[in-house]
Amino acid sequence: MSVTVPGPTLGVKDEVLEHAPASQWTLIRRRFLRHRLAAISGVIVAAFYIVALFADFLAYADPAHSNAERALAPPQAVHWLVDGRFQPHVHALDHQRNPANFEVEYIPDPAQRQNLALFTEGYAYRFLGVFETNIHLLGIEGGEAESAIYLLGADQLGRDLFSRIMVGVRTSLFIGLAAVFVSLALGTIMGLVSGFYGGAIDLVVQRIIEILRAVPTVPLWMALAAAIPADWGVTLVYFSITLIIALIGWTELARELRGRIMALRNEDHVLAAELAGAGHARIMFVHLLPSCVSHIIATTTLALPAMIASETALGFLGLGLRPPAISLGVLLNSAQSIQSLALYPWLMWPVLPTALVILAFNFLGDGLRDAADPYG
Repeated sequence: MSVTVPGPTLGVKDEVLEHAPASQWTLIRRRFLRHRLAAISGVIVAAFYIVALFADFLAYADPAHSNAERALAPPQAVHWLVDGRFQPHVHALDHQRNPANFEVEYIPDPAQRQNLALFTEGYAYRFLGVFETNIHLLGIEGGEAESAIYLLGADQLGRDLFSRIMVGVRTSLFIGLAAVFVSLALGTIMGLVSGFYGGAIDLVVQRIIEILRAVPTVPLWMALAAAIPADWGVTLVYFSITLIIALIGWTELARELRGRIMALRNEDHVLAAELAGAGHARIMFVHLLPSCVSHIIATTTLALPAMIASETALGFLGLGLRPPAISLGVLLNSAQSIQSLALYPWLMWPVLPTALVILAFNFLGDGLRDAADPYG
């Protein structure tokens, strides 16, 4: 009589590892990756910041170069084949005035072919702000892109919209990022101090928050932005707009962080740190703040689209950055006329990256918030 000895159970090690205790960041990562829309949005946000970093490399034409002969030129179609051979090119534009309405009309001329090429020379810029170069991803073979390519059309001064959008994305994203960092620092400090000390300090901080939140946001933006002197340079206006947006946007993080600090204030590890003689600063920044990092990251991600929208709104109202600065708000400011939009709809191209990046940040923030929620 043969006795069958059961073999070792397969997959026991994997099952043990699956249920083994995981760190907080591992759990957050797993929850976040299960949120498919948030993960896709994270990729989109990363792509936007790559575009922002390499904006001058991606822009084939000088965004400040104007050409009166190409004012409000329509987007050009890209043709891919020449006699059955792969050769991307665009047709040169001839312009003439319509005798009926005296509008300038642009007519593609197939006889004049402008071949597209990769890694061509163009206007000079500082690559990543470090070293000077003139190499661009796209250009014209043996010609200047400023007078030949208008993939998304041209504005009222004949400036290429594609190149201006690339540079505008960089400005708007980095203003939003700088404003979030300032707002994050201010909101974190105020929330920590208010929640840890309580009493009169908490009362003063909360009254300041309530006053700022009681004032309508847009009129407050307009009042602060209108106070910026008109003779200030682009750099000073840039930092001023960053501070204006940051000084208004810190209140929500401070209030949420205050509530979490008050809930953690009487935890055992905090009391043990006090009994061990730790100072207040060490308790706040070493023992309390790390417990709120995941919440701060999620809140910051949700604050970024609001900052970008704020800059865009100020630029659209003519109160933010001013020409010759280039941002998404400045580009949209030139598309306010209904008549212009009806005749030249390509002036609204800056709306697409603005809407896409704001939506992507919102979905990313929702995913991070859900992933960071210990009770989710």
